[in-house]
Amino acid sequence: MSDLTPDLLSHAELLLVPDVTLTPDGPVAGHAVVVRDGVFADAGPAERIVRAYPALTPIRLPHHVLMPGFVDTHHHLTQSFGGSLAFGEPSEIFRRVWVPLEGALDEESAYVAAKLAALESLRGGFTTVAEAGTRAAVDADVLASAARDAGIRCVLGLVCNDTSDGTGPDADPGAVLAAAEKHLARYASDDLVHPSLAVSVPEAATAQTLAATARLAAEAGAVVQIHVNEHLVAVERSLVRHGLRPLEYLRHVGALGPQLLAAHATLLTASEISLLADSGTAVSYNPVASAWKGNAVAPATVFAERGIRFGLGTDGTRGDGFRLADAAEFAQRLTYGLAAGDSSCGAGWTWLDRAAAGGADAAGLGRLTGRIAAGAAADFLLADIGGPEMQPSWDLPWELTRRGNRDQLTAVFVAGRLRLWRGGPVGWDGAALVRRAAELAPRVVRRAGVTRAHPTSVVARERAATQGPAPQRGRDAGTAAAGTRSGRR
Repeated sequence: MSDLTPDLLSHAELLLVPDVTLTPDGPVAGHAVVVRDGVFADAGPAERIVRAYPALTPIRLPHHVLMPGFVDTHHHLTQSFGGSLAFGEPSEIFRRVWVPLEGALDEESAYVAAKLAALESLRGGFTTVAEAGTRAAVDADVLASAARDAGIRCVLGLVCNDTSDGTGPDADPGAVLAAAEKHLARYASDDLVHPSLAVSVPEAATAQTLAATARLAAEAGAVVQIHVNEHLVAVERSLVRHGLRPLEYLRHVGALGPQLLAAHATLLTASEISLLADSGTAVSYNPVASAWKGNAVAPATVFAERGIRFGLGTDGTRGDGFRLADAAEFAQRLTYGLAAGDSSCGAGWTWLDRAAAGGADAAGLGRLTGRIAAGAAADFLLADIGGPEMQPSWDLPWELTRRGNRDQLTAVFVAGRLRLWRGGPVGWDGAALVRRAAELAPRVVRRAGVTRAHPTSVVARERAATQGPAPQRGRDAGTAAAGTRSGRR
């Protein structure tokens, strides 16, 4: 491995021979892949591959697994400046935090925030992110450019809200749908950016717009991203307004179906689970967001048993695919497995599959990415499994799920190109981006006027040491380090 360099992995054509390949049928030793024109031109037994491509020099990868890149099925790229200011806050904080924060972004800060989030995602092994739509007053191409420049694949949502949900004004439905059609056409043939539509929550769009966006997305082979049944207050709001729970209401207006990517879906009745199964609707299961924001935990093991399509999403919490897979299994174990005596909770392979192929399918890219197979996009990871965490190896899917870490990533490829080498971006200056983000973020947060329900942990500790804990709510125009009001959706 001492001879492996980024230059060696940057050739137009590659014949890679790892110790283990994580195929759709599981981990296989003695396999190889050929990468050409952004796709896996071939994949199979190494002996056959090497013999079939004599013009290519095999690159041996001892102690490495070649595996599909992770797919983040729910992200908010322009919320990266909020960071830990969201921690310890009550649920449904988007009204107090994320809407103001995104509203304070200009073109440069939106680009830098999105590219910063994309870099974190690449460092965590994500080769695709589903951006659920920003409320920043910038053209969607700002986010598209950030994704392209970072080198990550992006399912780019355009917000299609046309009625006030308490966070914005009403909009002309005709103009909203015209913009939706333009967005779908604009990125229809883009190499890395795939168009999507988005509605923040069901009550943020009229019934006609919910149905129309579903139709437009289905016709374009795209998805509509909507936060669904995430918080108790959202469920109750829907019951008061429509007499139906959010998922039931989407069925009522004709918005359920394979084109819908329902984010969170943590609070579901048995009949709503059946609605998902019967309609082909996909779900983004976001276990870290459930823990950090105090939400319920989506019944993902039930989803798997019922054949419900679902992937794993970060909700912008932590860009580490291995820790996301671990959290997905761990949340199921604590919430459902212990009570039922289920010691497997889907086993390691379930969570690896949902983190890659299942996520690609949920995000509308199942035919394109998420697997190591001939014809699929060459979106993949080279992970070092030679360290003490993985040796001796007895059950690689479980080991990757529970013990894998982004520090083990030697290389990240998207569309056949090396995008990340040992934690650093290839072809652009990641350190300069981080420095610029550090300059811009405090200005944006101050301008946003975000409201926290709690002080930061540093302030809370100081207060407890001097006068005991005291509840505090309201505005604080101080710096982020001193406890600026912030939160996260």
